[in-house]
Amino acid sequence: MEPVSQFDSAKYKATTHAQWQETAEAWYRWGPTLNQWLGKATDRMLEMAGITHGHRVLDIAAGAGDQSITTAKKVGINGYVLATDISSTILEYAQQAAHQAGIDNIETKVMDGENLTLEENSFDAVISRVGLIYFPNQQKALKEMLRVLKPGGKIATLVYSTPEKNQFFSIPISIIRNRANLPPPLPNQPGPFSLGAEGAMEKAFSQAGFKNIRTEYVDSPLQLPSVKECLKFERESFGALHQMMSSLAEAEKESVWREIEKEFLKFESAEGFEGPCQMIAAAGEKG
Repeated sequence: MEPVSQFDSAKYKATTHAQWQETAEAWYRWGPTLNQWLGKATDRMLEMAGITHGHRVLDIAAGAGDQSITTAKKVGINGYVLATDISSTILEYAQQAAHQAGIDNIETKVMDGENLTLEENSFDAVISRVGLIYFPNQQKALKEMLRVLKPGGKIATLVYSTPEKNQFFSIPISIIRNRANLPPPLPNQPGPFSLGAEGAMEKAFSQAGFKNIRTEYVDSPLQLPSVKECLKFERESFGALHQMMSSLAEAEKESVWREIEKEFLKFESAEGFEGPCQMIAAAGEKG
């Protein structure tokens, strides 16, 4: 019998770090698109986190900081936002975006969400937008978030629901997996849809020790002028797709993008491109 493959979390983290170091500039540059795409779901996440004036908020896997800036505006001058990420480069862009927005109550720190170098009971709320799904040990990350929350503090996250509801992302993944002869994900392997199944978020939060858990589905279609613009967005910003294609020759990679473009045409109309996307906003509380 062949040995069962094991997921290498250390290698995965190193690869993820490299991806975000490389795509940081593109993620920052596409900020207006990200804001339009995820703005509604982000607002709901912050509402579920109960964020208000004067709060101290921790943003895990903050990326280029769009949601950090929105949060900083909500907590006001007496509040504080700590934006963390494993990529130093993307946090530099987050700080730049905050400066351009005239926001000075955001601090950035390079930090692994599974190992927070922060005091316990020190934040009123913890948020993570499309970050938790990519942690190799999601329970460790959630328990760290619980640890740093004050009693009664809240966590709120955004994750993708199922592949069927997120074809703007699942179609490229499926095509690349087929063309590169990649095996299916291993059990409990992190990835875009790792917490999208019905009840998965509730189970994860409960297992980590959170109380008063609730989830909501938020339709978040990715709207762009055309299929070609969507391909440009994904080619420049979605490092994971490039990593999946790393074994392919350049000509084969271009062929893959043409196949993705062909599949995406069904989402294009006279009004432009609208890629299906459904987010899950989830919230819990520290007892």
